Amino acid sequence: MLVGLLRLLALLPLRVALALGAGVGRSTWWLLPGRRHITRVNLAIAFPERSEAEREALGRAHFAAVGMGMIELISCWWAPERRLRGRYEIEGGEHLEQALAAGQGVILLSAHFTSLELATRLLCQRFPVTAMYKPHRNPVFRHVMQAGRDTHADVQTIPFNDVRGMLRAIKAGKIVWYAPDQSRRIKFSAVLPFFGHPAVTNIATSRIARMTKAPVVPFFMYRETHPEGGPYWRLVIAPPLPEIPSGDDEADAVRINALFEGAARRAPEQYLWMHRKFKGLPGRDVYARSS
Repeated sequence: MLVGLLRLLALLPLRVALALGAGVGRSTWWLLPGRRHITRVNLAIAFPERSEAEREALGRAHFAAVGMGMIELISCWWAPERRLRGRYEIEGGEHLEQALAAGQGVILLSAHFTSLELATRLLCQRFPVTAMYKPHRNPVFRHVMQAGRDTHADVQTIPFNDVRGMLRAIKAGKIVWYAPDQSRRIKFSAVLPFFGHPAVTNIATSRIARMTKAPVVPFFMYRETHPEGGPYWRLVIAPPLPEIPSGDDEADAVRINALFEGAARRAPEQYLWMHRKFKGLPGRDVYARSS
């Protein structure tokens, strides 16, 4: 029933559907107190210079952006190409073209923003991309997501924990989308600053680059408004990060965290603040509620 409802939403004009998604997202500010609390804590850590009222407004805008991201998700699965044509722009595509022309694989370094899934579909209109992903626990949604990718995007997928598969793909000359910004205690992690606060950080990017000799190319997508009105997406591909790997994986991860901070500051409502970014710190829980 839910899949059927989502298919109906995908038939709406894109501008109407995104406005509806934003409205649903705003309503969940009150319906999801746990996520609201996590968002408030994250924003207080990341933007201490802002007033509480400003951070509250940013939190609500973030929930609206998440709602729009859900509409983008179903558009990614089911929207025909004509609905997206002329609605996006790719900046810096020459950086991927140069790597492919040289026969190199690429670590396409990104982070978790609300336009995550749509970013991959739009990029795949120009470049073949292999994406690291976490399979959905529900088999129905897992099937729907894969069918949508197979229909509308030339994207291959690798489970997020299949490191060997990732290495094979890069060594075979493929572009592999990789987002190491979520906090997770893994073998290659360290507590490093993010927005000036300690955070469990994945430091494997440099190790992967060293093993594959692949350039690390930053990639982010921002939801904007078209100059003539309506939704518009800007895909930004930056030059390869110089001197990564440097031989110091933690120092490289600090630089990558700073890169993610800059991207998040460019469109702060679109970064995934609902995630417990500062979890797992030794001896403290920043998300614990005061009694």
